[in-house]
Amino acid sequence: MKKEHLEKIIGLRHKLHAHPELSMAETGTKAAIRAFLERNTSLEVVGRGAWLYAVKRGTAGHGGGIAFRADMDALPIPETVGLAYGSACAGVSHKCGHDGHCAALCGLALELDGMETGRDVYLIFQPGEEIGAGGQICAGLIAEKDIREIYAFHNLGGWPEGAVVYRRGLTQPASEGLTVRFTGRTSHASAPEEGVNPSFALAELALYARELLARDHRGMVLCTVVGLRAGTGDFGVSAGEGEIRFTLRAEREDEMMALETALLARAGELARACGAAVDHEISDRFPETRNDDGCLDRVLRCAGALGLPAVAMDELWRASEDFGWYTKACPGALFYLGSGEDWPPLHTTGYDFNDRILPIAVDMMAALAAGDR
Repeated sequence: MKKEHLEKIIGLRHKLHAHPELSMAETGTKAAIRAFLERNTSLEVVGRGAWLYAVKRGTAGHGGGIAFRADMDALPIPETVGLAYGSACAGVSHKCGHDGHCAALCGLALELDGMETGRDVYLIFQPGEEIGAGGQICAGLIAEKDIREIYAFHNLGGWPEGAVVYRRGLTQPASEGLTVRFTGRTSHASAPEEGVNPSFALAELALYARELLARDHRGMVLCTVVGLRAGTGDFGVSAGEGEIRFTLRAEREDEMMALETALLARAGELARACGAAVDHEISDRFPETRNDDGCLDRVLRCAGALGLPAVAMDELWRASEDFGWYTKACPGALFYLGSGEDWPPLHTTGYDFNDRILPIAVDMMAALAAGDR
């Protein structure tokens, strides 16, 4: 990419990094991206409430377009790295690199502005990836605009800097948060029989989850207890309510849903047995992300043409990604760019996006945009 373009998007990346926003609250981020696009390109920019997209019109007219996605949200992690552009928002920072994803997509916009493409090219700036909400909202654009394929990249430490890392088929699993709440009745700790204490029901449900995991599955299935509490901890009060929180994760969405169904059925049985009420809540649901072979082949051809090393990922990346909402609607591929084998991991306090991979991300996406179907 052009040097002046790179300097602009590095500046944008640092600006976004300094002003991070949590999922579904990315108003300032969205405004900064829109201002950058309108000031520096002639692309059409369209606001859609919580998100926006830009489009480069192709010479073939409307229909049969290609799309690229960047996510905008940050994480509730404090900034502890001494950066000149460090987060100005207490307890919030870009520790997953979405600032870099947005900057790279804006870099693609700069490159597209001087290119001729046969197809319409859509650049989707999505909110709420960290909670699995934004992709589902934005994926409706696929059918609306007759988009035929979609791509995205994610930065990833632990891999050679600048390498294109990929996996065929399933690349990231489905997951969801499941909260189960039991409501009983408090009593004096000396007379627990006078109340309804759900603590044993909670414990039994946790043990039942372990039993479910021991059964045969067609792919990886995980059920991680992320929270477990009952009562207030007051030594004079027998607990009258409590909750357990699980993260369910599976290679196959149907197996994740079967796990959810089994846990809720057992929770109902335990609640009836102890005389408590029970309810539940589903949070942060992510679909499977599966790469289309044809789209991934295009990614690898572009990497080869650019002289970039391509490294196959033997095991799926267990973290979830809501790009799967798009690949339910059309063929697509999510690839990764290595940040460096010793680069700090995502979602850790020592992490910051590696600016050196920005031009590689832009060149990859520009090559995909320019190529034939």
